Amino acid sequence: MRLERFEFSQIRMGVDTPIIVYAPSESQAIEACRAAYSRISQLEQQMSDYRLDSELNAVCKEAVGRWRRVSRELFYVLWRAHRLAQQTDGAFDPTVGALVRLWREARRTERLPDPQTLQAARARAGYRLMELCPRRRAVRLRAEGVQLDLGGIAKGYACDHALRVLRRYGLTRALIQMGGDIVTGDPPPDAPAWRIALAEGGETTLVRGALSTSGSTEQFVEIGGVRYAHIIDPRTGLGLTQLILARARARDGITADSLATAAAVLGAAGIPRLQRHYKGVQIEVREG
Repeated sequence: MRLERFEFSQIRMGVDTPIIVYAPSESQAIEACRAAYSRISQLEQQMSDYRLDSELNAVCKEAVGRWRRVSRELFYVLWRAHRLAQQTDGAFDPTVGALVRLWREARRTERLPDPQTLQAARARAGYRLMELCPRRRAVRLRAEGVQLDLGGIAKGYACDHALRVLRRYGLTRALIQMGGDIVTGDPPPDAPAWRIALAEGGETTLVRGALSTSGSTEQFVEIGGVRYAHIIDPRTGLGLTQLILARARARDGITADSLATAAAVLGAAGIPRLQRHYKGVQIEVREG
């Protein structure tokens, strides 16, 4: 059966999201990719901190001091994020939403938050402020004003689910990209693997796996002569100031996405710690 290449692109979770598939017909490709984009939209509605009516924001309002049952997808991502926060002593932290929102404003105005405002936001962050109950599939927040943020893990998870949808439609030769996160299935019919262009130049290959890139080399702002990245260091509450690029290669997108984010904060010295917890994952960090 002859397969043709089809490529589509839509904005999802705030980023351009191209999907490339090899399919026997355009109609099958369109139907499958439409379903994949729909699945990403469903996950966005559950996990977005931008959407006021998202499930994540509902948890932030309704789980203060009491248990709130959540969807299976949201609970799993929160559980993975909380586990990584424990493993990294908070270098990766899903409770930094108050700091992220403060930093977005700082980047917009090109002014650092004043110390009192920063201190108040830091008091509302810290992974120990979030409790999870697997038996009840519920979340509880231990303080008022805790804002959850899954920006460093949800896109990889969404790519995983999009690939599953494509497979259900019989399309196994596929690539999904959301910003710095890429997940692939089987390779193109005329190649042993997908060829992936790297942001810093050159290329690599990927097949049936995930590749995520995170760092301070592209999105940043200069304030007072200091270059701050868009990635928050939960330990300071500010954007990363060191020039760093982290890349993680894993079996699935949720692992690659979250580990690339954690590695960008921890730096090269944190690679051994991450690899002890996640066997078989390849992590590369460039500092300079």
